[in-house]
Amino acid sequence: MTTTPPPWPGDPLLERELELAAADRAVDALCRTRPEGGLLVYSGAAGIGKTSVLTRVRARAADRCTVRAARADPGTTAVPFHTARSLFATDLADTEGLSGLLGPHRALVGPALGLTAPGTEPADPQGVRDALVELAARAARRHRARPLVLVLDDAHWADGESLGWLAALSPRLARLPLLLVVAHRPTGHAAEENRPHLDALGTAARLRVTLRALTPEAAGDLTRRTLGPGAAPLGHDLWAATGGSPYELAELLARLRDRPLDPGADRAAAVRELAATVRGHRLADRLGDLGPDAARLAWAAAVLGAGVPLRLAGSLAGLSPDQRATATGRLRAARVLNPGDTVDFTHPLVAGAVYDAVPRALRTAFHGRAAWLLTIEGMGPAAAARHLLEVHPDQDPGLVEQLRRAAREHLAVGAPDAARRCLERALREPPEHHLRALVHHELGCAALLTSPADTVRHLRTALELPGLDDTLRADATFRLAQALAHNQQMREASLSVAFAAATTEPGPERLRLQAAHYMFDAFRATEDDGPGRSRRLAQLADPLTGEDNAERALLTLRAFDGMLRGENHTVVAEFCERALTDGRPAPGLGWTDTTWGFEYPCLAGITYVWIDELDRAEELFAEAVRAYEISGWSGGHLAFAHTLAGAVLRRRGRLAEAEARLGEALRLADRIGTGLPVHWDAACLLVDTLLARGRTADAQRLAEARGFGPPYPDAMILPDAASVRGRLLLALGRTDEAVAELEAASAMAERGRHNPVWAPWPRDLAAALAGRDPERARALTRRLRMDAERFGTPTALGMALGCEAALAPPDAAPDLHARAVAHLEESPAHDELARARLALGLATGDRDQLGRALVLARTCGADALAEQARRALA
Repeated sequence: MTTTPPPWPGDPLLERELELAAADRAVDALCRTRPEGGLLVYSGAAGIGKTSVLTRVRARAADRCTVRAARADPGTTAVPFHTARSLFATDLADTEGLSGLLGPHRALVGPALGLTAPGTEPADPQGVRDALVELAARAARRHRARPLVLVLDDAHWADGESLGWLAALSPRLARLPLLLVVAHRPTGHAAEENRPHLDALGTAARLRVTLRALTPEAAGDLTRRTLGPGAAPLGHDLWAATGGSPYELAELLARLRDRPLDPGADRAAAVRELAATVRGHRLADRLGDLGPDAARLAWAAAVLGAGVPLRLAGSLAGLSPDQRATATGRLRAARVLNPGDTVDFTHPLVAGAVYDAVPRALRTAFHGRAAWLLTIEGMGPAAAARHLLEVHPDQDPGLVEQLRRAAREHLAVGAPDAARRCLERALREPPEHHLRALVHHELGCAALLTSPADTVRHLRTALELPGLDDTLRADATFRLAQALAHNQQMREASLSVAFAAATTEPGPERLRLQAAHYMFDAFRATEDDGPGRSRRLAQLADPLTGEDNAERALLTLRAFDGMLRGENHTVVAEFCERALTDGRPAPGLGWTDTTWGFEYPCLAGITYVWIDELDRAEELFAEAVRAYEISGWSGGHLAFAHTLAGAVLRRRGRLAEAEARLGEALRLADRIGTGLPVHWDAACLLVDTLLARGRTADAQRLAEARGFGPPYPDAMILPDAASVRGRLLLALGRTDEAVAELEAASAMAERGRHNPVWAPWPRDLAAALAGRDPERARALTRRLRMDAERFGTPTALGMALGCEAALAPPDAAPDLHARAVAHLEESPAHDELARARLALGLATGDRDQLGRALVLARTCGADALAEQARRALA
């Protein structure tokens, strides 16, 4: 980051009154009794005066506010979180208040802000971003007496991680005592991956101002102010030569003030000639007039970038301290560098022109030496990496290792894109033959959270190359399968681990791959031989006792498969017990362990949800949310944890709470993409919850907005999607469509999945067919009853008896309804109990049952059911 240069001549700033008035209004709103924060964005071409406007905004705000300012620089675009560190440098230097500022996620944001050394494990990038948003909120509240104003100049050069943080912060600004003021060039000047962040800032801004060139009148006024009244005729020539660029006008006037034009010269031509020297290559050519030492120092400074000590620039240029001092003085006199001990060019246009003027071969050599200088200065591999990216490939093993270390550091601070750039550059070196597979493996892991397609490509390459031992090969295969599953390629995920398991020697890695094969097969909505897979899994897992994590993983899959097949719930629960250690995931199989993945504890919890062991499931999922929040995993993992917690609430019949939790899960999932498995699961459960509440129109709107309907992904949706959508169509009165959807759901039985609670399609299909095919409807109820008795949970038995009672003769119905109520009184599904009490009360005229149904339905949030009970009582 650079310090801000003085504004161009003229006071007040000419033709910027409206832009400054907008800032004044924003500061006024910030300083009210009830502060109102916000975002101002100034954009415009290079040299249009953005920095001058921000300088004046800072000066005006400083009387009443706490101002923190930074200016991005092309040299730090590739340095993760550099802008964030610069904006909060003053606050981070306050050691007494640092703990309160960092809050509970010190271990997460400390490495990103350069306060602590990075760890050895990758940090969740979404978690780091969220923690920085909270840090900004705490900083704003800390400065409430003098509200906080953050000013960022040249944001188009900011690093992507910091821009992503500011974009995430911007929606919250209106509710915080915090004003963010940003200036940038048109988004085409930013790195392609950063343009969406700048667009998001512009969308969130309360005011977005595009700065325009000065008019001829302003140029004339500026000329008179600088050169005196007699120079007024020169103003139009200056405006014509510069196009009204404030920077170029200021530079020309500064030179004319020191060296006026020859009175006898052609004024217009002389002005055009002089104007050419303040832009592009002609600007850099001026360095030759300052001597070779000054030129090399300027080149070295341009390569190192803003904020680096000038002594390092002197070392890079090969100058002695005396030579550096002389060259620095000349560069300052020539308006190339600002005063100070660090590299600070007078304008980004100057810095860009000087960098472009460095001879290509020398520039590459300078970047290589700059990386070495920064390393011996103790700035770490990440700081040196941006220079290594610019070095020409030369089969240098040392450079490859430096880039790999930098990538690990980037991952540890939550910057996978920066890690990817380092590893891609390492591949171009290229690495030695035996290391290529390792670099591809690391590159695939770096892209896992941001680009499943790149993960698949690199991990497949890694597996095709020699160099991976058995452990890494199994790890690469497992992560490849995860990426394929994330990309909705469930069949390919299953086949990849199946092939690897078949070609791996017996041992723990083979067991890990076998477990993954069964897992990804279980996740498929359609598989070639479901019953056969279940038999093979049972043969493998049933004798196991849970001695190690491989056995525990297989037992977890056995329990999940038994739950889907509708095996007796006590047997399923026993497999769960053997898979866990004192009711919790074993070390190495936990929620944040990466070797086995988070899928196994998820499957154990999901199994508990659908065998009526909701207390056990709730403990597991609450632990998941805590683990992810403590570890800062606020991306897909946390979204899925909230989805699973919402599933527990839905099964308990706490429908309003379930709706809120599932809505939060969708909000979290939306931040990481669209159409992912977690989106389908959360949307399916939320549609199911809204239907249980009787809010059919809301369920329909959600289904349409989320594309909830066929074709469904190959990944299994939780619970069965076709059953839920069939119930939605039935509620909408679209019976023919509902029957077709529910008949499609019956394919679950063909795959050996007979859990009547997970996929309750027989109940709804029987209701749909009751009037048009009563014999088929009764056959469905008998089948549902048989599956429920085999499964044995109170919820399954109560639902099956209630379905049978609805189609039974009037004299047989009351007894069936009463038995349904008796079972559901033992069930955690309170909304199902309310439904059964209402049905019993309607069948028998029992006002006590109707009253109890009304109270219970209201408690559950089942609004339509409560209204039915209220009308029945009335």
